[in-house]
Amino acid sequence: MQMKILIVDDEKEIADLIELYLKNEGYETVKCFTGSQALKAVENEEFDLAILDLMLPDVDGFSVCSFIRKSYKYPVIMLTARTQDIDKITGLTLGADDYVTKPFNPLELTARVKAHLRRYKQYNGEPENKNVFETGGLRIESDTHRCFLFNEEIPLTPTEFGIILLLCENAGKVVSTEDIFEKVWGEKYLDSNNTVMVHIRRIREKLREPSRNPRYVKTVWGVGYKIDKE
Repeated sequence: MQMKILIVDDEKEIADLIELYLKNEGYETVKCFTGSQALKAVENEEFDLAILDLMLPDVDGFSVCSFIRKSYKYPVIMLTARTQDIDKITGLTLGADDYVTKPFNPLELTARVKAHLRRYKQYNGEPENKNVFETGGLRIESDTHRCFLFNEEIPLTPTEFGIILLLCENAGKVVSTEDIFEKVWGEKYLDSNNTVMVHIRRIREKLREPSRNPRYVKTVWGVGYKIDKE
C-alpha cells in the first residue's frame, strides 16, 4: 500500500521540490501552504509521516505538530530556516521526531523520510515474535510495540519507543547518548546534538517520572542512560 506524506510549507517552490523527490520514491503526497489547511488535512486524511515548516502565515508548525500528537503517532519532521537550539528543543518537546534546517539537500531529507518510515512500519507492523520486558509496573512489548505503565497504555511516538526499547534490550547496562542516537536515528552523532536528551525528557514526562530521581529511565552522568533489570 502506497504511503502518504503530508507536506506543509508556505513556499510553493519548496513544497513542489519535496513533492517531486518523494513521488520519485513512490510516496503519495498532500501539500498544504498554511497551517489551517494542514489542520484540516490531518483531520480528514490518514498520513504515514508529516513534514512541517515552522514559519507559516497563520497557524505555525509548532501548533500543527501539537495537534497531530494529540491523536497520531506517525513521524513528524520539522523543516525550518530557524537554527536556534530553543526552536529545535521546542519542536522535539512537542513530539517532532526530527529537525531539518533550510537550505537543505532534498536527497538528505528523502533519506530521513525513508528512515523514519522504516522505523514507523517496523513498530506498527505485524508481530514477528513475543518479547516482553517488565520492571516495576513498566511493560514493553516489542512484538506489538506497545508500552504500558501499571496496565495503562502510554502513547509513545516511534522514536520514543525506539529509545526505550533499546534501553530495555540492554537492561542493566548503560547505553551512551551516541549509541542511542546512531542506532535510533541511523546517523552520526555530533557533540552538540541534544536530541536524545529532549526525547528522554518526553519519555519521562509520559511515564510521570520525577526529573530528579526517575524510577525507570536513569541518567548516568557523562555516559548515557539505562533501565535497570527488575
